Amino acid sequence: MRRVVILGPAGGGKSTFARRLGKRLAIPVVHLDALCWEPGWKALTIDAFRSRLSEAISGDAWITDGNYAKLTFDLRMPRADLVIWVERSRLHCTWRVCKRAIKSYFNADEDLADGCKERIDRRFLDRLRYIAHFNRVNRPRIEAERMTHGPHVPVLVLRSDREIAAFLAKSESAVRQDGL
Repeated sequence: MRRVVILGPAGGGKSTFARRLGKRLAIPVVHLDALCWEPGWKALTIDAFRSRLSEAISGDAWITDGNYAKLTFDLRMPRADLVIWVERSRLHCTWRVCKRAIKSYFNADEDLADGCKERIDRRFLDRLRYIAHFNRVNRPRIEAERMTHGPHVPVLVLRSDREIAAFLAKSESAVRQDGL
């Protein structure tokens, strides 16, 4: 497990999980949101975003956090050796997105581009809609792209804090045994 793609709904805990896994495996974590945005939530061009991502995943080991299926799966999936879906309830995700927006009002989020604070604005409402429709609309689209670009990549689904903790403990144990 040297190249991992972490997927899931907004507010599902992808970034937190990616950081924790990256620390345990001593593998760099690539937060796609941080690559996609310039200060003030100005989107990069698609070519600039893909160029940043290509550079970030050019090494032998990486963990990517974020969906961006149509824009990035052709780059990530052929090299990935594991896809991890972080599945959470709509209520859980909505609560976390609200909590993050309030927290971000006072502090910058380390997983976002500099100058990109979470706010309760139109983007926030769009995120809530994304969560509400994730399983019915967004996940099938992501899965279709995954099957197009990485049908061979094993998929692991983690649905709870307990499953995530067990996976992290197992990963850390495997690293110690392998002497990595």
